[in-house]
Amino acid sequence: MKRAIQSFIANFNPRGLQVLFMGCVTGFLVGVIVTFYNILASIGEGFASNAYAYIRTHWFLIPLLLAVLAGSAFIVGVAVKLAPMLRGSGIPQTEGVARGIFKIKWFSLLCSKFALSLACIFLGLCAGGEGPSIQMGGALGYGSSKLFSRMDMLRRYQVTGGACAGLAVAFNAPLTGMAFAFEETHKKFSPEVFICAFSSVVTGVLTRNLIRAGLGFSTSAAFTSFAFLSLPYTAYGYLVLAALAVSLLGVGFYYLTFLLDKLVKEKLTFAKNTGKMLLPFLLAGVFGLITVYATGGGHALIEALGTLGGTREMAVEQAFFLGLGGTIALALVFKLILTLLNIACGVPCGVFIPMLAVGAAAGALCSLFCTEFLGMDPSYSDIMTFICMAAFFTCVVRAPITGIVMVFELTWSFTALLPVVVGVAIGYMVGEIARTQPIYEVLLEQQTSEKEQTEVKQVLSFTLPVRAQGIVDGLAIKDVLWPTGAMVKGILRGEERVTPTAETLLLAEDIITVEVQTSDGEGVEKELNLLTGNK
Repeated sequence: MKRAIQSFIANFNPRGLQVLFMGCVTGFLVGVIVTFYNILASIGEGFASNAYAYIRTHWFLIPLLLAVLAGSAFIVGVAVKLAPMLRGSGIPQTEGVARGIFKIKWFSLLCSKFALSLACIFLGLCAGGEGPSIQMGGALGYGSSKLFSRMDMLRRYQVTGGACAGLAVAFNAPLTGMAFAFEETHKKFSPEVFICAFSSVVTGVLTRNLIRAGLGFSTSAAFTSFAFLSLPYTAYGYLVLAALAVSLLGVGFYYLTFLLDKLVKEKLTFAKNTGKMLLPFLLAGVFGLITVYATGGGHALIEALGTLGGTREMAVEQAFFLGLGGTIALALVFKLILTLLNIACGVPCGVFIPMLAVGAAAGALCSLFCTEFLGMDPSYSDIMTFICMAAFFTCVVRAPITGIVMVFELTWSFTALLPVVVGVAIGYMVGEIARTQPIYEVLLEQQTSEKEQTEVKQVLSFTLPVRAQGIVDGLAIKDVLWPTGAMVKGILRGEERVTPTAETLLLAEDIITVEVQTSDGEGVEKELNLLTGNK
């Protein structure tokens, strides 16, 4: 026992404790801010739904609605032009901050994103709150570490922790938030990423549930109108067919996103590029007057696709009595168009939940087809809808673990593990065959390219000794969060020259040569000195 305690003390890593402490601070801040944000977003969706329903019966108010939307479009367009970090959902930018590509003014970004994205929701746009929740969480992680004067590496970990806590708080889905940190933000598992994600998510979700319970709001699963039954092996044919169809829609969505993005950049350039916001704003108004399911992020639409509580019958009453299939198809088309436009025009709102709504609506149509024409048992409709939602998400975002975990956490039903894995695998493989890339990764590359066009970079080389108890001492090269673009080119270990690989361990007294292409040589040198213990 004594030896075990001595071993623990000898190997105790205060940096891990720092990450844990900062993760808890970040999680608490995210839990408070993002919880109130999502409460307001829910109120905003209800307000917009009621407002559009009222205007639908008072036609003389339509010109006023369109005028308000047009004026708001120009205001938002100017704001996004002045602060490009506000553009879109904010997920690609947050990933860029976590990787050290972007620097942010965290407080102004937090306040601006909070206000602009909420305004889009209250105006009835196809706007989700999950993307902004992730970006605001990342900004809070950046800010909390800066307030405590943490080094850049720890700050980037806290951006990751804040971002995944933002997603977890928005959905009440802690495991989904942690999976998102590994699959999307850093693309790898490391002890530091796990510690910051775990501490931030747990603290954030606990804070969220305490606040919501104290205010009298529900803390249960996000969607409660779905009844999952075990899918027998005889029904897997329907599953494969539906997942393939929805995955192909995901491929189309992916390529249409970047085609439309190119067209918008080339054609909608009036009013100094701020006028492009008119299209998604005005179309949202028109579509919202046709069906209530065109407004909001998609929570109401997904909930309406469940078989519990008669919500499907309510959906039939919405779009001029088109029938269930017609109503779902209309909502699907409108959501698809508006989500594509929001991404292409850079509307500062989330597209995470709208993408899920598109996948769920497509899955519901597939289940209707299988029920009506192929003889599928209608009781399998709910599970088919959710599996297709996960398959669509996986095909577009290319995050299969997140897709699988998300299904269970959003419904709190664990009866369909194998079917969900099959559906997600189909979505991933279809994306692989169609050569789609993770959509947030491509959007990040576009924004990084735009940033690099305005910077003058030079290739610098730094030679530094590794000090005992320095951060990199005892770590493999792949496990160090180096400055962006840095690469270890050589290691001198005594008289021996070691060829560095990703698996090479860095040891005290090593002399390493690091090469980096950067526009901030002084900042990179400072960060490398901190990493190697040369303070």
